[in-house]
Amino acid sequence: MIVYDLRCGKDHGFEAWFRDSAAYDEQAAAGDVRCPVCGSRKVEKALMAPGLARSKKQGTATEESAKAAELRRSLTELRRQVETNCDYVGERFPEEARKIHYGETDPRGIYGESSDTEAKALEDEGIKVRRIPWLPRENS
Repeated sequence: MIVYDLRCGKDHGFEAWFRDSAAYDEQAAAGDVRCPVCGSRKVEKALMAPGLARSKKQGTATEESAKAAELRRSLTELRRQVETNCDYVGERFPEEARKIHYGETDPRGIYGESSDTEAKALEDEGIKVRRIPWLPRENS
């Protein structure tokens, strides 16, 4: 197995494992290698530092890759749960959150978009909101 540091056309850096360098070349040529941040298929190998032994305190690249993969799985599962159990209200999110908070409509889980200013205003009113980093879909 070989790990490559990769960079997409939007300058997002990430790493990926391949059976060997030929496997990377084949998958990249077929457009199967995509940026996990933006989904771009325009991906190239980035400059890599040689593999050096690290202290136990720093952890290994494999441990860091496993942590990143676990975080990605957790965020993907969180997205699935939200989309399954909550109503999407789009840009009406601040308005709908207020209606629920002030008892103008039945309570329910909602999700949508708001600006930083709108989210802060909701929090200032005592309305609990959370921002979730949405990852691009794997098979879009």
